[in-house]
Amino acid sequence: MGKVTIGRIELAREIMYGIQNYEVFVLSGILMNITPGQDVMYILGRSVAQGRKAGILSVLGICTGALIHTVAAALGLSAILLASTSAFQVMKYAGAGYLVYLGVKMFLRNRAHANLQKTSEGSNDWSIYLQGMFTDLLNPNVILFFLAFLPQFVDPTIRHGILPFLLLGSTFVATGTAWCLIVACFAAAISGYLRRNPSTALIVSRVTGGLFVFLGLRLALTAIN
Repeated sequence: MGKVTIGRIELAREIMYGIQNYEVFVLSGILMNITPGQDVMYILGRSVAQGRKAGILSVLGICTGALIHTVAAALGLSAILLASTSAFQVMKYAGAGYLVYLGVKMFLRNRAHANLQKTSEGSNDWSIYLQGMFTDLLNPNVILFFLAFLPQFVDPTIRHGILPFLLLGSTFVATGTAWCLIVACFAAAISGYLRRNPSTALIVSRVTGGLFVFLGLRLALTAIN
């Protein structure tokens, strides 16, 4: 039992030694997380249009997608995808098309389905979670970020190179989750009155749909080198 414990301690030390400038990474990650991007705008739109519960579910979905990206990047799967220009372009347009689809769906929602009570109950919770996850998974910019940013803080000579990578990715996702939850709760709180009024709820839903369409078109037009 003692040998197992010592072995785990040594492994933990090796992982930490394999991470360079961890404090700088954490600070940089926090600054990047609070900078408005596609994920934050998506969560903001969901929270404003459908309330706190929908916003939180979107946060959990997006963070799940980010964790999957972390594992894929650590295993080298993201690098393989990045090496194929055609596959990467397909992914980019699939993500853009998915955002446009969600936006059009919200834009065409009628008054009876524009309020929080109609859009965040029952089986729709799972749907909101999955939509958030796929929004992140189909965003090729996330792949580029993990492949370009995380390796700068990993010692390339360490034997267990994957483990420091996973720790860095998990740290980034954890700080991002905390920030996104704050955004979701704050946006839902200030928009509660709008969503309780059927007429204004419809307007908010359509504005949010327009925002998703904009994000999708921007992704489609983004040049990814």
